[in-house]
Amino acid sequence: MIKTKIEDKELLNHIASLPEDGRDVFLLSDGQVRVTAISATETINQMRANHKTGLLESYVLGQAYIAGLLLTSMVKGNDRIQLQIECGGPIKGISIESWACGAVRGYLLENPIKLSKPLTTLDTSLLYGPGFITISRILEGSKEPVSGTCMMQTGNLANDLALFFNESEQTPTLFYISLDFDRNGRIVGAGGLFIQALPGCSDEVLEKLQEHCKSLPSLGRAISEKVEISSYITSNFAQFSPRLLETSHIGFSCPCSREHFEGYLAKLPQKEKEEILKGTFPLELECFNCGSVYSFTKSELEALFEKENK
Repeated sequence: MIKTKIEDKELLNHIASLPEDGRDVFLLSDGQVRVTAISATETINQMRANHKTGLLESYVLGQAYIAGLLLTSMVKGNDRIQLQIECGGPIKGISIESWACGAVRGYLLENPIKLSKPLTTLDTSLLYGPGFITISRILEGSKEPVSGTCMMQTGNLANDLALFFNESEQTPTLFYISLDFDRNGRIVGAGGLFIQALPGCSDEVLEKLQEHCKSLPSLGRAISEKVEISSYITSNFAQFSPRLLETSHIGFSCPCSREHFEGYLAKLPQKEKEEILKGTFPLELECFNCGSVYSFTKSELEALFEKENK
């Protein structure tokens, strides 16, 4: 993966002043509820730089990245999560892949998002339209992923993810995804919460927690003001006696490489190789998942093809 340099010095200084991106997992109310909390400002800004997304595209894709990172609390080791959205609105769809280790990558099917008229609100239901959410757990050593699909009912990613778990797994769940922009359109704070009842959770605790979450202060704004994600949880969920289980790093990362694309080019049929050599150079190949661009000169490809033919 090639990380695109973030050129905005003011934004870089702001990111450097924040606590590092990370994922914390807590238990509430004597183990009745699990909370996964994500702080992801640097991650989302790197995503924005690599995919060259505008404000609207960064808002939509940033939400999906945070959702993917939150979902990794369900897997361990080398397992990973795939979050796929297929929809009829201007977004067309989103593909996210995230690993238990905290790495995430993914892309919008439409970048930029084509709109028939300017948006007057950030109501994402207008962008998604009718659609489906599919969550797949890809477990190391398993031949087939464990997948579930649910129709989008609200066009709000956090709400639709909660409905997915409430319906498909009969598990009371809340998602909260927050991005804070400054007046110049910079993403200055980004994070999310994944709150899920565990077996044996009482109705009383659930009711109190659901009511409490309606008045939570903005997570994105708190992060932009240098509040650590663990402090946000211990402060705002104090009445539920939060207990930290684990903490880990997260980040925008993709396993793509120049060598991977060289291998792809080397295995092309001879006719396609000849057509490529007749084309314009440098040849640029882009990884959809992370926006990395790998450039090849004509002499490099001639040498690569000659080596493969020996």
